[in-house]
Amino acid sequence: MNIDTLAVHLGREIEAYTGAVTPSITLATTFQRATDGTFPEGKDVYTRASNPNRNALERTVAALENGTVGIAFGSGMAAANALLMALGSGDHILLPDDLYHGVRYASQDVFARWGLQTSFVDMTDANNIANALRPNTKLVWVETPSNPLLKIADIRRASELAHQAGALCVCDNTWATPILSRPLDLGCDVVWHSTTKYFGGHSDVLGGIVVARDENGEFIQRVRQYQMLGGGVPSPFDCWLLSRSIPTMPHRVRIATATANKIAQFLNNDSRVSAVHYPGLPSHPGHVIAKAQMCDWGAMLSFEVAGGQPAALAITGKIKVFTHATSLGGVESLLEHRASGEGPISRTPPGLLRVSIGLESAEDLIADLDQALG
Repeated sequence: MNIDTLAVHLGREIEAYTGAVTPSITLATTFQRATDGTFPEGKDVYTRASNPNRNALERTVAALENGTVGIAFGSGMAAANALLMALGSGDHILLPDDLYHGVRYASQDVFARWGLQTSFVDMTDANNIANALRPNTKLVWVETPSNPLLKIADIRRASELAHQAGALCVCDNTWATPILSRPLDLGCDVVWHSTTKYFGGHSDVLGGIVVARDENGEFIQRVRQYQMLGGGVPSPFDCWLLSRSIPTMPHRVRIATATANKIAQFLNNDSRVSAVHYPGLPSHPGHVIAKAQMCDWGAMLSFEVAGGQPAALAITGKIKVFTHATSLGGVESLLEHRASGEGPISRTPPGLLRVSIGLESAEDLIADLDQALG
């Protein structure tokens, strides 16, 4: 069945009791047990463990990713931390050199104190992955397109190398979404999302989710256990908001992607811009691989201007249609000076601006960038 149809109908079954076509919000924190004191099989018991709204969200996202199990959290970082928490002291994880800074901070500042070993490599060259693998490597963590330089890693090759080393391959699919890429179909074992972004789509709900190809694996069972024992779960209302937004996600992603293509072309032809990072450009070093594993290029891009941070911040002060703000995937277009938001360990070029394209007119967005570039 087409993903557009799945996005509309998954998790939105007609309610038997009321006939409602829109799911109700189940705010209960606890549920009735059987008269003999046992927990009824297949029934919810306590909302930290499961809830009808979270169950529906998890089933929906898992199906969209062509996975077997979804495990929802209260934020993207809660989902990422659950993956790291499922590892053990002395385990090694291989991370890309360009990735979401929250994962970099967590792996270096938090989990390193618990004995987790991390290495960062440029995953645009699969040989770098092969050379960095160790006997104790448990995860190869792929982020493609990467944040904020939009580097492209070969998911299939990274998965093969991970499996040859006895490790799992995890992919952050937040930017591509299952509308444009399905890493599990390319051999990856686990994907995760900040559902705050394109799944939510309206900049009004936090969330994260982990989806696995095999729900019975020991690693994913530890992630599930951490979801319940750690307690970082999304509220029923947050799950309902996410489920409400999913039916429009395919269309939002495609419209924003079409606009991003136009904006990337505009910036790439502008002499005031020193570099454009967007896999849809034939000049992008990851263009061929991206074309092979994505059905389109995505709605995220970044560009650099000469003059470093002062020049980049000058642009953020002139924009009128764009908003200078963190995050992505909403209906509004955002432009952010990334390095100043990432903190002291940032590896982002000081003149780089990260752009999330929303649903405004491409002509209006281009005109705004044109006047802001001066």
